[in-house]
Amino acid sequence: MGSIDTPKNPENGSTTLPLATDASTTYGGDQNPPNGIDGMPPRVTEMTLTVESEAIKKRKASMLPLEVGTRVMCRWRDCKYHPVKVIERRKMQSAGPNDYEYYVHYTEFNRRLDEWVKLEQLDLDSVETVIDEKVEDKVTSLKMTRHQKRKIDETHVEGHEELDAASLREHEEFTKVKNIATIELGRYEIETWYFSPFPPEYNDCLKLYFCEFCLNFMKRKEQLQRHMKKCDLKHPPGDEIYRSGTLSMFEIDGKKNKVYGQNLCYLAKLFLDHKTLYYDVDLFLFYVLCECDDRGCHMVGYFSKEKHSEESYNLACILTLPPYQRKGYGKFLIAFSYELSKKEGKVGTPERPLSDLGLLSYRGYWTRVLLDILKKHKGNISIKELSDMTAIKAEDILTTLQSLELIQYRKGQHVICADPKVLDRHLKAAGRGGLEVDVSKLIWTPYKEQG
Repeated sequence: MGSIDTPKNPENGSTTLPLATDASTTYGGDQNPPNGIDGMPPRVTEMTLTVESEAIKKRKASMLPLEVGTRVMCRWRDCKYHPVKVIERRKMQSAGPNDYEYYVHYTEFNRRLDEWVKLEQLDLDSVETVIDEKVEDKVTSLKMTRHQKRKIDETHVEGHEELDAASLREHEEFTKVKNIATIELGRYEIETWYFSPFPPEYNDCLKLYFCEFCLNFMKRKEQLQRHMKKCDLKHPPGDEIYRSGTLSMFEIDGKKNKVYGQNLCYLAKLFLDHKTLYYDVDLFLFYVLCECDDRGCHMVGYFSKEKHSEESYNLACILTLPPYQRKGYGKFLIAFSYELSKKEGKVGTPERPLSDLGLLSYRGYWTRVLLDILKKHKGNISIKELSDMTAIKAEDILTTLQSLELIQYRKGQHVICADPKVLDRHLKAAGRGGLEVDVSKLIWTPYKEQG
């Protein structure tokens, strides 16, 4: 939404009064226009403006502090005003009775942009009264078209498809306010996106300092500096199973490296809204991708998988850290998980639900892999054959081809319709494939429980 056209007072976000400004500008000092404004006597005009100004001040003062649930327009970092909902409030130290900061959710944007704002960023003239959420949802749904409702549903419950309404409300209530604003990891300071349930002693920390090799986290920079002098690690613990150029992949057993696994989960939760935090990491393997230089191996992202999955999941959680996004690493991690499935002789699929970014990445990966095969393949090919070649589960192949309108149901079976021009068009729309996994550099044997 664009900015509000009414001019704002930068001091308090209130609307300026053009009438009063015009009068004082045109007639300086005590001088009054001979016939007042619009024919009104001069003194009456001044009194009216004063009364109106006082009334506006009183009305705004009566609104404060804003209640949780209030909807109002807020000035964002693009200097435009956007609709927000007040999620939480906190009293500012050594301030007046109405001096609060407000934690707001920008209703047009993802939760990762939720933030604390000061009162001057809010346009109090746009305040809407707090109304019952259930009534509001019912009224809104009646006004929305079917397409709009589907769009809202897709974004509102993103990553929480397995939760019922009560569980979803409980999750959102518990995680509604980001507890850690920024972290320092290696040479990067990173703004966080979501709440992460760090131990209680870290509740008062807005910033945490991570050792980029062992992932221990500290409250102060000096603590990190002392730790780095003693920490012997220059790469994640575990086995290096892949190295190609400056890229390395390490496999970490959650049972053997419990603290590292738990710290990795704390870190990941800061950037994943949907993630369930498992304190028992014994059942998981973690695959950490690193960029390597003469200082060590620096984590860029990771994925995890269960050691034994009855549902054929080959990936439980995936994350590329924000400084390394849009470089093809997410696609690389997905491709790597399927290469491990091929080595195991199994088909695989990611654990549901997928995050918004995860779903986009997977759809792109499945599309490119399947279209590449269909473009090169001569003659008929079945979904099972595609699954055997790619290790992609048949259901994922079916939904991908259906979304591309490349499959039809004829005489009781699915038939793939692969017109070369249509394939080229879809391949172009899918974009580039990202970094390639050099399978010859992968040295790995599937996990087997010892003993």
